[in-house]
Order: sequence, then C-alpha cells, then structure tokens
Amino acid sequence: MLASCMLHGGTLPSLPSPPLFFLRTRTLSLPFSCRGTLLSESAERPRWNRFYLHSLSARRTLLRVAESSEVTENVEEESSSAPLKHSIKIPVGDRHILVETGHIGRQASASVTVTDGETIVYTSVCLADVPSEPCDFFPLSVFYQERLSAAGRTSGGFFKREGRAKDHEVLICRLIDRPLRPTMPKGFYHETQILSWVYSYDGIHSPDCLAVTAAGIAVALSEVPNTKIVAGVRMGLIGDKFVVNPTTNEMESSELDLMLAGTDSAILMIEGFCNFLTEEKLLKAVEIGHVAVRDICREVETLVKMCGKPKMVEAIKLPPDELYRHVEDISGYELVNALQISSKIPRRKALSVLEEKVISILTEKGYVAKDQVSGTTDVVNDKCDNEDEDEDEEVVSDGEVDEGDVHIKPARKPIPLLFSEVDVKLVFKEVTSKFLRKRIVEGGRRSDGRIPSEIRSINAQCGVLPRAHGSALFTRGETQSLAVVTLGDKQMAQRIDNLVDTEEAKRFYLQYLFPPSCVGEVGRIGAPNRREIGHGMLAERALEPILPSEEDFPYTVRVESTITESNGSSSMASVCGGCLALLDAGVPVKCSVAGIAMGLVLDTEEFGGDGTPLILSDISGSEDASGDMDLKVAGNENGITAFQMDIKTAGITLPVMEKALVQAKDGRSHVLYEMLKCSPPPSKKLSKYAPLIHVMKVKPEKIHLIIGSGGKKVKSIIEETGVEGIETQDDGIVKITARDLSSLEKSKAIIANLTMVPTVGDIFRDCEIKSIAPYGVFVEIAPGREGLCHISELSSEWLAKAEDAFKVGDRLDLKLIEVNEKGQLRLSRRALLPDATPESTVSKNQTSLGEEENDSVNTASKVAFVRVESIEQKSVQSVNTRESKILSKKSVFTRKATSVPAKAEEMIRRLVRPVRESSVANKEKQSKSDVKAVRVSSREPNLVDDEAKIG
Repeated sequence: MLASCMLHGGTLPSLPSPPLFFLRTRTLSLPFSCRGTLLSESAERPRWNRFYLHSLSARRTLLRVAESSEVTENVEEESSSAPLKHSIKIPVGDRHILVETGHIGRQASASVTVTDGETIVYTSVCLADVPSEPCDFFPLSVFYQERLSAAGRTSGGFFKREGRAKDHEVLICRLIDRPLRPTMPKGFYHETQILSWVYSYDGIHSPDCLAVTAAGIAVALSEVPNTKIVAGVRMGLIGDKFVVNPTTNEMESSELDLMLAGTDSAILMIEGFCNFLTEEKLLKAVEIGHVAVRDICREVETLVKMCGKPKMVEAIKLPPDELYRHVEDISGYELVNALQISSKIPRRKALSVLEEKVISILTEKGYVAKDQVSGTTDVVNDKCDNEDEDEDEEVVSDGEVDEGDVHIKPARKPIPLLFSEVDVKLVFKEVTSKFLRKRIVEGGRRSDGRIPSEIRSINAQCGVLPRAHGSALFTRGETQSLAVVTLGDKQMAQRIDNLVDTEEAKRFYLQYLFPPSCVGEVGRIGAPNRREIGHGMLAERALEPILPSEEDFPYTVRVESTITESNGSSSMASVCGGCLALLDAGVPVKCSVAGIAMGLVLDTEEFGGDGTPLILSDISGSEDASGDMDLKVAGNENGITAFQMDIKTAGITLPVMEKALVQAKDGRSHVLYEMLKCSPPPSKKLSKYAPLIHVMKVKPEKIHLIIGSGGKKVKSIIEETGVEGIETQDDGIVKITARDLSSLEKSKAIIANLTMVPTVGDIFRDCEIKSIAPYGVFVEIAPGREGLCHISELSSEWLAKAEDAFKVGDRLDLKLIEVNEKGQLRLSRRALLPDATPESTVSKNQTSLGEEENDSVNTASKVAFVRVESIEQKSVQSVNTRESKILSKKSVFTRKATSVPAKAEEMIRRLVRPVRESSVANKEKQSKSDVKAVRVSSREPNLVDDEAKIG
C-alpha cells in the first residue's frame, strides 16, 4: 500500500511514532530539502512527505515500518494546517521594526522577514549535512541581492533579470559577514550559507541595515552554534542630533553615515564615512548606536527562547589539547627566531619550512613526548590488543636464568604519537600567533623591531608615469601603492543602477587592484573579488570629501590604485597615494588626507602584560592576522573622513575604541608630515595630456539649436572641430571637451554663434555664401549660423537668377533686416550698397527724365511680379491676388519719374517677401521698417561690424 502511494504521488500514511533510526543525527545524512529539520524522540510527530523519499535508505526504512504499523489520518490533517508564525515588534529609533518567522522558508534551518515601513528583507540560513574538511576559517558564505521588482522596476539588460552582484550588493555582503564570523566557534565545519533578498522597498527605509539585523536573527534561530546574537543599525548626524536608522531623505543632509553591528555587550564592526568628523562625535555616534543594538539583541532573545532550534554543539571538533603542547615543544626556539625576521618574504619562508618540519614529525614519523623518554615507562599503544600475552614469559639475560627467578622486563621503546595533518596545521597557526603576541607584549618590540606606536618608514614620489594625467608611488614599509588619476568628461563617469541610489553616474570613483604578485605568490587574475571592492570603496569614501565641486572642477575623476607590494594596510596606502596623485593631476583638492591601520592585543595578562589592551599603530600583515582588531581610519589632523573596523574576538568596548582613535590621530599627523616630503613633489597643474573642458552658459531655449534634429548638429560640430565631446544640460550649461586648444576655440565659436541673439540692424562682414537657391542665397554669418539673403536684396539692380552674379564661396557684407518667430534670419546686401538710397535715386532721375525710363520701370515691375509667381509656388494665390490689384492701378506706374522709383521699389519689396511671414499686415509693417533701415544705412557709408549679442 505504501509503495503504491509513493508511485502514484499520493500522501503517505501517518505512522504511530517516528522511527528512532530516522531521527536526525550527525551520522545520518538527509536530503538537501530536509536540511534544518531537527527531530527528537520527544518531539511532535513529523509530517512524512515526498521530500523524505529522496533518500534511498529512508525509503526502505519507511517501507519496513509501514508493513508492521497501523495507518492513521492524523498527519494528513496536520499537513493541511496553516504554518505557525511567530512575530515580534522591536523599537528602533523613533519607530518599530517587525520580525516574523515560521511562515516563509520553513525547510531552511531558519528564516526571517524584517519589515521597516514598507521595506521588507527576507533572510534564510542553511547548513550542510556533512561537515567539510577542517580549515582555519569558518566556512560561511553570504549572498545579498536587491530585487528591482521590490521598487516596481525591471533590469535594463536583455534578459530582464538580475545578474551578478553589483558593487553595492557586495559591500552589504561584507557588512553581513564581518560581524557574524567572530561569533562562530572554532571547530564547527558545517558549511553555512546566508541568503538575503530585498522583496519590497519603499524608497524611504534603507534595506542594508535591516539585512545585517535579519542575518543575525536568522543565525540565532538556526542550529549554528554561534555564541552571541548580532544586530546592526545605521547612524546619521542631522544637525547636532544623532539619528538611529535615518530615512533616505534624512541621510541627504547627514554629515555621518555609520554602519554599526555588535552584540549586547560589545561592538563587532563599524564602517562608514563622514565630513571631517571629530573623534569625540564619532565615539558618541558609536555609543548611541550600540545602545540601539543592545535593545534589539535583548528583544531577539525572547524570540529565540520561543522558537529557536537546538544548537549543534556536538558537531564542534577541536584538535587534541596535548597537540598544542607538542607543537610548542617541537618548534620552540626556531619559531621565536623565525618571528624575529623583519622582512616578510624571508620570514614567511622560514615559517613555512618550520611548519613542514612539525607536520612531518607529528603526522609521519610520530612524536615522542618528553615524559615518555624514560626507559622504565611503558607506553601503551591503542592499536596493540595483545600487550599482556607475554607478561609471564621468562626472560633470559646473557644466556642464564637469574637465581632469584626474577623476571626482568626489557625497557620498551616509546610508541610515537601520530596526529592528523589538518589538526597540526591549525595548531601551528595558533601557536605562531601566540608566540607573536607574547613577543610584542613581553619584549615591547614587534616582529620588525618597532615599538607599538611607531610608524614604518615612508617614501613618496609623484609624476612617475609621464603620460598619465597624475601619478604617485607611495611606499610605507613593505606596503606600496601605485596610484594613477585619469581626468575626463561625463562620458567617463561610472554608471550605477541600484535599488537605493537614484544617482545616474559617479563623477569620482576609485578602483583597487590587488594582484598576487604583490605578496610574492602565484594566483588567478580576473574580475575584482569582494576584498578588492571593499578596500576600493573605503579609499574612495576617504578621498571624496576633499574633492572640489563640479562647478569648480567639471571633470570626471578616476583613481586606480594598484598594490605592488603588500604587508598590511594596503587600503590606507591607496588613500595616501591617491591623494598625492590627485595633487599631481592638478585637481584643486580642499586639503590632504592620509590613512592608517590600527591593531590590538587583548588579554595581555596571558602573555606577561598587566592586562591593559595594547594598541598597535600601522600594523603589518602578520599583526593583522594574529591580532584582535583591524581599525582603519582616514582623514587629516582636524577630523575623520572614512573608517572601518573588524574584530576577531568577541568584541571591544568604547574605552578601547577611544584609545585606538586617539592613537590613530597621532599616526595620521605623522603620515601627512611625511607626505609633504614627497620627491619629486606633485605638479598641482593639469597635464598637457589631460583633456580641456570649457563650460559655457547659454539660454535654455537655445539648447535645441546646438543639438539639432536627432543630434545631427552636435555631431557635425564634433566632426568639424575635432573635439572629443559636447555635453548639454537643460539648464543651459554646455561643456566642451577637447584635446587641444584650437579645436576647443572652434567649437566655442560655433556654439556662441548658434546661440547668439541677433537684432535687426546688426552688420556682418565678409560672410561666405554656402548655397544658392532660385530665390536667393544662404550665407554663413558666423560658424554654424546661416541666414537667407533674398534675390531682391542681393543687388540694387534687378537679377533674374542669383547664380548669374554670385557663386558658392563668394563673400558678402550683409545687414540683418528681419528675425522671424522661428529665429530664422533675413539678410540684405542691397541695404549696404551706396546707390540703394532714395536720395541718390531721386537725383539721378532728375537729370534724365523721359518716357523710356517710365516704360523700363513698368517693364521691370511686371517682370518682378512674374518672377515672384514662378518662384514662390506656395503663395501663388496670394501673389496673383496682390498682382491683380496693383496692375489695375496703372497710374502707379505712369506717374512722373520723380516719384516712380521710390514707390516701385517699395511695392516690389512688399511683393517678394518670404512666404514664411505670419500675415500680410506684418509683412507690410516690416517692409516699412526695412526701407527706413536702408535709408539710415545709406547715409553712413563707412560702417563697422556690430558685435553679436550672445545669449
């Protein structure tokens, strides 16, 4: 019956009680879909569903039990019941967040949804059934993704789905990972995965701080044997008020962006940036934030007691305790000597050789403890089962039996102890860290001979790359950064597409590269990993406050920091090198900034100290790995611009952090002083290879003249002048980017003339004819700006065709006589001719009067009408109407010669006006003004160019 149900996909029958051998233990592997389900003999009867049948052994077991059990319907009824949901409201700042569990993702080890406003973050935790190989780090992986559907958007790509994690999401993954990892116990090797998605976003409440809290709550509810509950908040500073989890609108005016995570008793992680905030204000923000974290953790404890799962404490496997003592006995003096080598590579090779020696002895040859060297000591071998078989055997010494019949046992050789290679490696690393910390605390000297507050030697050079816009090589001890600055226009800006950020592009960004060669190793080169993205963002945030505004420096700035040597604090070296490279590129920064990394040794009593935490300045790589803290602080003598802190222990308190920040301030001042000694110093001027950017301001309504139809005009300007790009904004700002000054000046002139506001009466000299039409010529009065000179305005004499007297390329002096509502220009050459005045015409007619002149005027007038009719086809009807009216009045053409020329001229001008006029009345009015302008011009033959008015 059971087999039939399974084959047909039916519901499995209920069993009287769950079989004991099916209960989840560390030795039974369940299918992936069943992970996170913990059963016990006293637990309620589980729901047997088809997911369990993925395991062959479980299927066979169920078949055997079903054959000998009675079928009930209880479980079927239970499976149809609604999921049990647990929820609590936690006060955070001036509002509450809602935490819910038990209704989504029930097959995971734990899953929660955290809601703030209408922003919802879902987080799940799952564990591998089988532990992985022991290693020196906790196998934790974190994935965070912002679904664009949460804000009612879709991806802009072809596939319309989210792709690989963006830099913003990678940074939040790091924010989730860093505070959780110190709370995980050593010896737990079940791979743990945290998945977090943003399912709803209201644009007001940021999801990143919710994701940190959601991950901490999910881990606390799961089977992961973490030691403390972790929560996170964001801190802002609006005016003089510190705000917990500020909204996105509040963050726009905040001077501080601080992400803080911790437990109810200590701080585990801080990261953020600010605008030269003092150490006192930063500590105050941390204090207020930790109070909020403490309140969240206490509320979560109630939820954990209500529905949390038992922790897998029995899965923790630690190396044998005696192995620590054996490794110390073997390495001992050699390990102390190796740690005293100041150079990184020789020290690493010496430690590697010593490690191989220890591994060989303890895993292959076996190790004999000091208390087993005595010949009278019997060493018991666990692998030998017949050790008592020869106990009564008579032993003959020198071929004779002792008279006292005394049985003498030989001195057995001690049996060497063997350990696993993984355990030996783990223990050797811990012992090395212990010896290093002991040397620092007891001797007061670090591995390279420095005292705790001493900074390594600093050397800086600028201008090391001649073709780069700016470059600097910054070296501090064995850490070295090659920083390069590239300047460009908006096209070089970094495009971003995040759920939270609404900014379209970043005009400043820093990219960090950490090749394997910088530590003398061989490795893969590919896309930037999470560490590189995180370190680059930290350095970028440290330098951003010193950059000038876009109005003062309209460039897009890119900084590349390539780590060529690394022995600690490469991100802070990127800050120092990046600042010098900006100065070398001529960027007018507000001030110089520097960065330094601080370390910490807690529990100094264990190593011979007085118990006071020991703060280390400018830590090296080994001190970072073996110490308890890595605190990076960037800024100048007056304040902090960026910071980041990671803790490797259960956390630190505010007094310890305060001491570290004060010591870091002294270290920054020293580094800034050494940066002033840079040789060669930064040039502080634009490189000759850097592009030139000119900013112009025109009237917003003139922008379309620069762009043209479909962008044709701006493209033609770029091709004609050779500039790299022209950027226009709706507010009238125009940015021209060019490689040389000549092309920049050409484009400036074209744009200035395109956007000029000419007025009637302006005179333009030596203008070139660009094209000829039957009704006139098009003349370029300025680069990129043309106007029409009608055939009637080309000459004082009658012209049948414009090409009869002019050709393309000829140059003319013209006067602007009209600007229509579309901005089109009407020009006149005849208005500047000396013989075009009525006075000259009248004096000429007074000397020679006769009927032949009257006939010629009559003929010219009629020909002009016919010409207008043949050329301007669009206005045939209006022209014919006006022609008939004028021809009917023959007295106009038969009047005396003294009045005919002026009247005929005026009438002809009214007839040959362009068809673009709005109305006949406007045409006649404009004609009168044109005649008046011509007359005034004729009285002043020696004219100069009028200056064009620029918008």
